[in-house]
Amino acid sequence: MTMLTPRTPTRLAPPGKGRRERRAAELETRTRLAGERLAGFSARPGAQVLQELSATRSGLTHAEAALRLERHGANVVAHERAPRWWLRLAKAFWNPFIAVLVFLAAVMWWQDPADPGVVILSVMVAVSGLLRFWQEFRSGRAADALKRLVTTTCAVQRRAGGGSAPATFEVPMDQVVPGDVVKLAAGDLIPADLRLITSKDLMVGQAALSGESLPVAKADLLPRSAGQTAVAEDLGQCATTDPVEADNLALMGTSVTSGTATGVVVATGAGTWFGSMAGSLVGERPQTNFDNGVRRVSFLLIRFMLVMVPVVFAVNGLTKGDWDEAFLFGIAVAVGLTPEMLPMVVSANLARGAVALSKRKVVVKRLNAIQNLGAMDVLCTDKTGTLTEDRIVLDRHLDVHGDEDGEVLEYGYLNAHFQTGLRNLMDQAVIDRVDEAEEVVVDARFSMVDEIPFDFARRRMSVVLDRRGVVGDLGRPEHIMITKGAVEEVLDLCTHLRDRGERVELTERLRSRVVRTAQDNNREGLRVLAVATRTMDTPRQTYSVADEDGLTLVGFLAFLDPPKADAARALRALADKGIAVKVVTGDNDLVAARVCADVGLDVGRVVTGSETDALDGAALRALAARTTVFAKVNPVQKARIVRALQADGHTVGFLGDGINDAAALRDADVGISVDTAVDIAKESADIILLEKDLTVLEQGVIQGRTTFGNTIKYIKMTASSNFGNVFSVLVASAFIPFQPMLAIMLLVQNLVYDIAQLATPWDRMDEEYLRKPRNWDAGGIGRFMVCIGPISSIFDIAMFVIMWNVFGADSAAEQSLFQSGWFIEGLLSQTLVVHMIRTRKIPFIQSRASWPVMVMTVLAVLTGLYLPFSPLAPSLGFTALPAGYFPWLIGVLLAYCTLTQLLKTLYIRRFGTWL
Repeated sequence: MTMLTPRTPTRLAPPGKGRRERRAAELETRTRLAGERLAGFSARPGAQVLQELSATRSGLTHAEAALRLERHGANVVAHERAPRWWLRLAKAFWNPFIAVLVFLAAVMWWQDPADPGVVILSVMVAVSGLLRFWQEFRSGRAADALKRLVTTTCAVQRRAGGGSAPATFEVPMDQVVPGDVVKLAAGDLIPADLRLITSKDLMVGQAALSGESLPVAKADLLPRSAGQTAVAEDLGQCATTDPVEADNLALMGTSVTSGTATGVVVATGAGTWFGSMAGSLVGERPQTNFDNGVRRVSFLLIRFMLVMVPVVFAVNGLTKGDWDEAFLFGIAVAVGLTPEMLPMVVSANLARGAVALSKRKVVVKRLNAIQNLGAMDVLCTDKTGTLTEDRIVLDRHLDVHGDEDGEVLEYGYLNAHFQTGLRNLMDQAVIDRVDEAEEVVVDARFSMVDEIPFDFARRRMSVVLDRRGVVGDLGRPEHIMITKGAVEEVLDLCTHLRDRGERVELTERLRSRVVRTAQDNNREGLRVLAVATRTMDTPRQTYSVADEDGLTLVGFLAFLDPPKADAARALRALADKGIAVKVVTGDNDLVAARVCADVGLDVGRVVTGSETDALDGAALRALAARTTVFAKVNPVQKARIVRALQADGHTVGFLGDGINDAAALRDADVGISVDTAVDIAKESADIILLEKDLTVLEQGVIQGRTTFGNTIKYIKMTASSNFGNVFSVLVASAFIPFQPMLAIMLLVQNLVYDIAQLATPWDRMDEEYLRKPRNWDAGGIGRFMVCIGPISSIFDIAMFVIMWNVFGADSAAEQSLFQSGWFIEGLLSQTLVVHMIRTRKIPFIQSRASWPVMVMTVLAVLTGLYLPFSPLAPSLGFTALPAGYFPWLIGVLLAYCTLTQLLKTLYIRRFGTWL
């Protein structure tokens, strides 16, 4: 027995490469091997293929099918399963800052289990992780609900035993095995990779695999070339490197739009062309722009903490002599330096963004994708089903000169209306173009006599109609034949053409002009069919292919998959937001160029996928940077283009809905799909649009930038303020004979401030900020901390001098007064400077915070003023402050805000940025 289709090796990538490179190499190797196997099946005669598979045209027996199912496994492709809830929960807490907070809480608990700081830090950690877990869990469930199978069974021909007659059974798709004979009809999903053994008028929609919007003809026999007769025997076809282009292969993931066929299964599950792509898309996803940015910023702030805390600990220990107290104070400083609310604020920002997008019917599967959407500066998009409506419409009906002609539409409509076979998409497009009232008139004027159906060899079909009420020269009924089909095939049968109402002989000069008209429309990305007629000399009741001769060419019908109504507006809006749009499609270059021009893109030179294969990484990066449209690209090439753009420093989004988009969706920083996409595309995507409304992308970008802006706002405000506080502590520790603030005071100050910052996700961003893509800049955050943070230290030191000299808090006996005075000034300055930092404009005048931020600011200020006078004051170490303190406080705060605004202007002028 000849071996059946071999399984694809489980590990194909070469060692010694990074994870992303290994995955890309594995995907390329899998698809190449699967393509080579399928090309071999296409090239060999049908009888030989059946022999190799130990199969017959009658189908397998039930027993043989059961054995093969056990040997090859179920006919399913690898797909990503949602992680268990407890794994998702654990991952929600996997964050460098959370690790630092847990460590600090553990040290504080070890020093004093009753320390309230332990509870405070634990609550922050719990809320942050649980918020992220719950939002992603809900989004994951919503995405799972979108998955649905169009059909779960297929028609398979099998036998009860060796001598039994074959019968057709409805078999679950996952139980189809190599060697099975599958029967196909219009509307069927193709359950596995098939080598066709019979076919009739078969048209297959394979946009999900190739990106080609129009259905393609498939047949078991070689198609006829001009001047040749059809091949009568299945001898195989010329080998092709792309199995999608093989005329005698029908691949898993495609569907039958019209016609019938029978095919033998040559590959199932992971061995299919579809499965070869899906197998490399399961597992841990590559790091995105968001992941890399958070990691860089996190470790920047942790490095600051690791430097400052030992310095504070050493200075306090050496100057005060109490090393235990110095250690506790060092831990409090570590907490003070750590933006402990960062995980919670980031999670709250992302969750709020997800909720806002859900109201626009967008499912956010991965919260990090919201920020990536805001940072995106390049959007790569597939064409079919994303920029276009994924349906065929009649765009033009032209005479032989290329001018609009209603007579051509009339004849095209008569041909489509009266045919009795299953109408294909182009027939339906012609019918849809004509008003229903016209249909009634047509039925009254014409009646059907006979038809000559479409077949793959002739590539045309004809109907013969009786003109009711019209009598020929000899008193007999007048019969007219109307033929519609491929331009070359119809033109070969024409002897005349209709030129402005006159029947003119088709000379070679006119033939060249007519061919040029058709080619001009082809170059515009249109699928062109010719329409011709013949008035029959001898009317009769039956006609044959031999009668398709001596035709008169009437004109052409031109079809296309039209752009979506909102596509051009959506792409303009994205361009206005600083996002370059690139089209990466599997469709041909002429169609891609036409659609892109229609939606307002500057097409330039269209680059094909085969051109990219010859380029190394550097050359591809340069080409991708200057190219707008890539056509005839396969899944591997799509993903490689995305990675080339990322390597050039771009944050890349990818919008697609087909099997051939899955690899690129996964490699992109943010993968975007639609609810009608194939399951593998939805699994690979980060964001799913429940409605095919591209304008929602602009809203998503704005939401992403708002989310990022509020996050970076919190980081810069908190990090610079904390850095200034620690700098102040260093100065105070060196010159003051007691602790400038107790550890518990420092924790309470941080807690009040951080609670006030919980309103940050609800703040608004200035419109100027939202106009450009925004990205993480760890160096910029460090520079901001060093430049802006010490401003607060100037006024902290001023308050030290005031408390020491004006209010006599200059000894250990009066340290509580000193500490209370600095506590209020520190908390109020931290809280008020939020409004200085949140905008590059003048706060309260040119830019005002949202009302939640204003309310939380007022509450934080009132809490800070109240605590030294509250019943909690003794337990926290506070002392009530004299009335004379508050004028000094107001003066210091006003001076602080004024200097911050001045230095902000200088900072923006020097570095060109603020947030």
